Amino acid sequence: MKRTPIRFFCLFGFLLAPAVWLNCQQSSSPTANGSTMTSEQVTDANIQLMRQDIRSERKKIVAANLPLTETEATKFWPLYDRYIGETIKVNDVRYSLVKEYAQTYQTMTDEQADNYIKRWLTLDQENAQLRLKFVPEFEKVISHKKTAIFFQIDRRVGMMIDLQLASQVPLANP
Repeated sequence: MKRTPIRFFCLFGFLLAPAVWLNCQQSSSPTANGSTMTSEQVTDANIQLMRQDIRSERKKIVAANLPLTETEATKFWPLYDRYIGETIKVNDVRYSLVKEYAQTYQTMTDEQADNYIKRWLTLDQENAQLRLKFVPEFEKVISHKKTAIFFQIDRRVGMMIDLQLASQVPLANP
């Protein structure tokens, strides 16, 4: 995989985590039309923009590393967009879970900790199930080997994002 787009993902982790922690503060900021937004709303808006940028960079990484003929590309990219659309749904829940954790990690009860880790692991399972669901669909439009390449790229990028996010999220207080 090419190194330049990957650097973007390394930067993402350092941008996302502080933004999540800012969500815990409830100050407000004026908008252009005179209304006010809480820091949580501002941060959420910024994170949504970052997530869009990440999706764009992710697509560039796939395009740069997955050799597709013109015919394959015509069929692959709409399917890719559908796959990413479903991935976004899982990641929306993951983002909400991180926000929730940011608000409770210092005072988390045993029950909350148990609930949190089970929900996080369920999201990991949902990501794996989503990939399994889409493998045969991708194999219909590109070869099995190219499908394997795509999912290798997809997992690597996902793991880089997860690693950066995990490195910025503090451990719960014992």
